[in-house]
Amino acid sequence: MSRQHLYRRISSPQPMTMLLVVGFGILAGLGLVTGQGEAGYIGPTDKPAADSTLTPYMPMDDVTGHLTVAGSNTMQPLMAKLAAEFTRHHPDVNMTVEGGGSSAAIHEFVMGYSQQRRGEKSRTGHNGATKASVLASSRELTSEEIKTFVAANGYEPLMIAVATDAVALYVHTNNPIKGLTLAQVDAIFGADRKRSLPGDVTTWGQLGLVNDWGEQPIHLFGRDEKSGTRDFFKHVALLDGGFKEGIKESPGAASEILAIARDPLGIGYAGVGIQSSFVRAVPLVEQAGKPYVAPSREFVMDATYPLSRTLYLYVDKAPKKALDPAIQEFLTFINSREGQATVAKAGFYPLPLDRIAKNLSVITGGIVAAFLSSPAN
Repeated sequence: MSRQHLYRRISSPQPMTMLLVVGFGILAGLGLVTGQGEAGYIGPTDKPAADSTLTPYMPMDDVTGHLTVAGSNTMQPLMAKLAAEFTRHHPDVNMTVEGGGSSAAIHEFVMGYSQQRRGEKSRTGHNGATKASVLASSRELTSEEIKTFVAANGYEPLMIAVATDAVALYVHTNNPIKGLTLAQVDAIFGADRKRSLPGDVTTWGQLGLVNDWGEQPIHLFGRDEKSGTRDFFKHVALLDGGFKEGIKESPGAASEILAIARDPLGIGYAGVGIQSSFVRAVPLVEQAGKPYVAPSREFVMDATYPLSRTLYLYVDKAPKKALDPAIQEFLTFINSREGQATVAKAGFYPLPLDRIAKNLSVITGGIVAAFLSSPAN
């Protein structure tokens, strides 16, 4: 059967520009995954929600300043929602949220301050230390990046977890694939096949699809080199192997999902906070023979889903200096009941309580963390 005929049969009859909603919420498409693979399917999927036992936010008075959060494109909508809610409590704090990708912002964060201390302008044109700066990263800094920062500053940056997230594999909603192993994912996207699948995977038939699908090629989509999501996917799914050539890479998740929605033969990876009626997430499993796992709240937060991850903020804070008041208040807000409710409203999964306690201990020296776990709460 011709590819053109296949497209006519499996494409949505509606124009792809109609009703396409690319936002940040829990995947509507996950509800379409109802079949059982040979290994079964673990569900259900659910909407994110903050823990009601978290301490309510109690704003400090007279907080002022200018706070810039820059980095991850995945995190930009989340940080924008957090900034909007935070400035509702603190209207005298001027907040700016920028994207540009985790990797590019990490380089700026790691190298920028050493340039500033020498009186040079960084890539963004800022000099001096008058503007508070926070890095939003969809991955942890590598050991080499930490070493570079320490070499320039003499101490490590402050790391605060913000939300729990996952990277999902998206296909067109009419694609019948029921699940993938990480070895198959590696053989689909990876040039080196470090997970040791014997052969390259280039057609949907090699993944078990039959009839109209059997001989059809797999079209690959992904994120560009500025993306922390790309770095995470390469590290975890491909075991740091190289990507295949010919992957159509996008600067942001929205444009990638739109491309997959227009291509019934497409598959791509992006953060789980995507809502579209034209794509769905494919359940994954670490090893063949075990049940496929969807990126639901339960399985992302307990890391059963194999591509679970944490989203971070990094701050340049010298050990003997206090945090910038606006930064400290913003970080405190994020770890409150209202802050984590905002995380959930943005379509990401809130942090586990033990991670909240760890964050607050870092921010406040243990005072708020102790209050969080006190019997009165």
